[in-house]
Amino acid sequence: MKRFTYITAILVTAIIVTVSSCDSKRQPGKVYMPDMAYSRAYETYAYRDTTKFTMSIDDYGKDIIFYNAKPVVGTIKQGELFPYTIPNDSLGYIASASVVNPLGPAFASKADSAEASRLFNINCAVCHGATGAANGPIADKIGAVANLTLPQYAALKDGTMFHSITYGKNNMGSYASQLDRKQRWMLVEYIRTLQPKPAAAGAAKADSTATAKK
Repeated sequence: MKRFTYITAILVTAIIVTVSSCDSKRQPGKVYMPDMAYSRAYETYAYRDTTKFTMSIDDYGKDIIFYNAKPVVGTIKQGELFPYTIPNDSLGYIASASVVNPLGPAFASKADSAEASRLFNINCAVCHGATGAANGPIADKIGAVANLTLPQYAALKDGTMFHSITYGKNNMGSYASQLDRKQRWMLVEYIRTLQPKPAAAGAAKADSTATAKK
């Protein structure tokens, strides 16, 4: 009799557990290490709260995480250059001339040159033209597009050119949201390849002077 009671109790317990775990086909059971089971990647149109970090469970037993996409204060993402802190005002524009391009000789690789050319054609050539001569397909519609091959732009310091790409200048808007800091510096280096070299510019000036004297 005692053995029958034990067997009955075990069967009843098993039935209860089975029924309770299968009460809904949409309700999963307990998940061990949910971080490994559910991706934290953004879902399309998923709700994200930008002001708080909390955890809760939705109707299907899945974790809900609200968090913002801002980096931790004092950190930068891997591969990103240090922040550009010069302000967007007249004094900042002047101060930008002292900023040195951090890429330097490292930019000389074929891969970087090809990528800079691609970035220029995507973001800049529509106005400045493929050669930087202000002859892009919508240059006439925009108006006052800079001819980057002229001496006054060739004379601009790298930092000043970067400053203009970062904050915008005249009719050109800011490209800080489209291009990260390294990409903006790469564009500065690429624009230099479109501009006449100082020696060539000096020779051309000498030739024009000699022609005028004749």
